[in-house]
Amino acid sequence: MKKDLHPTNYRLVVFEDLNDGTKILTRSTVASEETTKWEDGNEYPVVKVHISSSSHPFYTGQEKLVDIEGRVDKFKARREAAEKARAAKAKAPKPAKAEKTEEKETPQKIG
Repeated sequence: MKKDLHPTNYRLVVFEDLNDGTKILTRSTVASEETTKWEDGNEYPVVKVHISSSSHPFYTGQEKLVDIEGRVDKFKARREAAEKARAAKAKAPKPAKAEKTEEKETPQKIG
């Protein structure tokens, strides 16, 4: 096995779920600027996460839509813009095709 592969700077960190406010105290190497007061009265670094085992549908057994980043709204906006562009393209008059007057080159025999 390789030596010094794993980090050695583990410390107690609080992970806070933004969906339901659940907090979990565990050991981690993740860096954090913020701190929070834990139940034991000590202050620990806090890392805010969008989803954890307390709010994930796999662990809770409840199906719910979690749209933190606005992905659904972005998708709907892109779809509406594409439909408008298609409609505008369909309404626009088509330009007349210019006749091609290119002369075809005849292959020359070499040899």
